[in-house]
Amino acid sequence: MTERLPKSVLVGGAILALVVLAYAAFSRPGYFTSQSYLGGLVLLEFLIAALWLYRRVFFPVVILAFLLAGLDLPVGTAWTAARWVFLTVGAFGGLFIILKERGHRFGLFHAVAAFAVMTALVSAAVSRYPGVALLKVLSLFLLFLYGATGARLAVAGRENRFFNGLLIGCEIFVGANALLHVAGIEAMGNPNSLGAVMGVVCAPILFWGVLLGGERFAQRRRWVLYAACMYLAFISHARAGLGAALLSSGLLCLALRKYKLAIEGSIVIVILVAATAIFRPEAVSSLFTSVVYKNADQAQGVLASRESPWRAAVDSIHKQPWFGTGFGTTASGTDAHEEQGKFSSSTTVTTENGSSYLAIASGVGLLGVLPFGVLLILLVGKVFRTVAWMRRSGSAVHPAVPLAMVMCAGMAHAGLEDWMFAPGYYLCVFFWSLAFILVDVAPAARVSALAMRWYPRPARHPVGAVAPGR
Repeated sequence: MTERLPKSVLVGGAILALVVLAYAAFSRPGYFTSQSYLGGLVLLEFLIAALWLYRRVFFPVVILAFLLAGLDLPVGTAWTAARWVFLTVGAFGGLFIILKERGHRFGLFHAVAAFAVMTALVSAAVSRYPGVALLKVLSLFLLFLYGATGARLAVAGRENRFFNGLLIGCEIFVGANALLHVAGIEAMGNPNSLGAVMGVVCAPILFWGVLLGGERFAQRRRWVLYAACMYLAFISHARAGLGAALLSSGLLCLALRKYKLAIEGSIVIVILVAATAIFRPEAVSSLFTSVVYKNADQAQGVLASRESPWRAAVDSIHKQPWFGTGFGTTASGTDAHEEQGKFSSSTTVTTENGSSYLAIASGVGLLGVLPFGVLLILLVGKVFRTVAWMRRSGSAVHPAVPLAMVMCAGMAHAGLEDWMFAPGYYLCVFFWSLAFILVDVAPAARVSALAMRWYPRPARHPVGAVAPGR
């Protein structure tokens, strides 16, 4: 963002900032002894630095801000409000750059996303909690705006660096969570969140990294981290997360015709389960009950734990079928004017619907859910094109491959968990940011494998890139 600014302007701005800070220190010394003011000053400096290197660092900064806000650690409280500042600045900063450069196109997917925000706004107008619903619609608007601008800018022209960074970030994240688990610290807050992030994000991207090949040490490291990721998903007892991880991994093997690898992986799982059943049968029985049936009565079926929230969501749709209860809210609660937190809503206006698709249908109604459905159908089309390209080329070296796998895992996982349209949740922010990127980088209906080009130093840049076929 600063390439075209003269050095004299930058130096003058820095000197002016120092003068202002010095004057404030002498005239208002209390500002520099207050933890709140100092924290705000540090946050402002960090935000300016991120804007300075917008294309390179703002995407990971936004994801990190939402992730820190969701962690069950002392640092999470401070980021509950800061995450919205970063998302707002990122969204409008990206919009400013795109309007200035005029080299980025908006298509059907972006138009449908805008229409989805408008229908959510209509539902908020008829909600029992219009204030809360309007704030949630605003957060959805900021998320979609950032996805259509800032997230795309982070990838455009630097696909190789972005996806290498994404792969390395997943390696660090899984390794850190594995070490925290060994230390007895549950940083993710609850098992469902751990299973969700491991199954939807880390497992598809790490397994894709394994299939890229490259240096032997890097490949072995990714195998170890992928195994750690699957282990963390398993011990979370989150069947949706574990199922999403297995689905994306299996789809990668089938699309790339890695049948032998798929069979070997299945044999390893069977051997581990059989060995555990022989030496610790009570452990297998307990895990089977807690993972598959979620400690519910087995006579009621596998989905017994989901039936109650699903029934409540369906009843809500029947009561208010056309415009719903308001985006991100519910009709429960005895008082429509319950006191809310400044940056998060309480359980009186939200509830667990047991499915992202039932949640959005309940929130915006059957009329309002149409653009959201079209948005997901368009994503499925991009995923199908990517899988078809993988089948033809037999190669994983395409920036759309990890994105398509994350989309598959996310859409499958969202059937049992309510997060896909909850903009305050880090997984929702990550999912939709990658969705807008996938729209740009997905292969066209007819793209040849010869469009692939390798970088001259594959050891350093193992991902490669494909010129998007338009």
